[in-house]
Amino acid sequence: MDPNPNIELDIPTLQHADSAKWTRYAPDVLPLWVADMDFAIAPSIRAALLERASRPLGYHLFQDPPLMQLLREKLSRLGFQNLPDNGITLLSGVVPGLFASILGLTAPEDDVLTMTPIYPPFLSAISTHGRRPRHAPLMDTPDGWKIDFEKMESAITPATRLLMLCHPHNPTGRLWTPQELHQLADFADRHQLFVVSDELHADLTLDGTFIPFTTIAPPQLQMRTITLTGPCKTYNTAGLGIGAMISHNPDLITRIKKAVQGITGHPNTMSVTMWRAALRDDGQWLANVLNILRNNREILRQFIAQNLPTVSFSPPQATYLAWLDFRAHPKAPYIQKFLLETAKVALNPGPEFGPGCEGYVRLNFATSPAILQEALQRIASCM
Repeated sequence: MDPNPNIELDIPTLQHADSAKWTRYAPDVLPLWVADMDFAIAPSIRAALLERASRPLGYHLFQDPPLMQLLREKLSRLGFQNLPDNGITLLSGVVPGLFASILGLTAPEDDVLTMTPIYPPFLSAISTHGRRPRHAPLMDTPDGWKIDFEKMESAITPATRLLMLCHPHNPTGRLWTPQELHQLADFADRHQLFVVSDELHADLTLDGTFIPFTTIAPPQLQMRTITLTGPCKTYNTAGLGIGAMISHNPDLITRIKKAVQGITGHPNTMSVTMWRAALRDDGQWLANVLNILRNNREILRQFIAQNLPTVSFSPPQATYLAWLDFRAHPKAPYIQKFLLETAKVALNPGPEFGPGCEGYVRLNFATSPAILQEALQRIASCM
């Protein structure tokens, strides 16, 4: 059934044995942590997967021509112009693309710059392979989270080779404005940086219009830019890993692929089928999901304002993730553990998102209004 704003989700059904989200913690815990939505997948995707499963599941075309054509059409609508023939390659997921980009675009002991707080695989991709992280903390202002360009400049070193951008931003939900993107492009161009822009949550824009980073970059920076994207957050299909790496510079893609040749693998037959179906769909399922997310965001905003006055929160412009500031709470240094044990609500702990994030938690509000409200009541009861 298509999601709708009045959706009711059955917790015993959500707690199926294959769900990492719902089985990591005890059954009495409400899990609002990992970035999975609780909604059923789109009927068009379900039908396509069932149809594909009725036929042999042999090797498929790894750079699937129908999928590549659908991707090109979507990218064109987003403003990608003049992409070369080899400007798109399929991946087994966006996170593998982050790691591959580190290996392909930098060398051991190079510095890699990113803005914190940040999705944890950004940090692990940098550190796992012996690169040095350079953190430029975002500014938490009364008008929301903003890029601190002074911190960006001070974080640059002669060894900095790569800027890793998350757009829309995880965990704050910021949708970077055209002005911010132009300023970022100028910064990266002046410092001769490569740019990897993770745009996985672009379709989950709740306010405003999403603008891909490379579409505002000058031509010389486009040739040093990689865009990563995929359908798995938008269509709640994280169990079917797939993504794409996009660049106006095919040599850059070749360089990255060569660095991880034979290691990262390729998308499977069912993930290709899923993404084709998602791109061919009329969009009604996604439109319904976005309405649910906007409604849940408002529930969250009102509840915090009325019942959790010491918790700071900037409503996200994109994603289904909320970055909550509990630093005023006496248990702030271990607030995630406290809320898990006392409120029986599982959230992501702030320190996973970078230095200086103690006292923060990330909350996933992609669930039913009833489950969200129950989780918030539990949190309020132990404050």
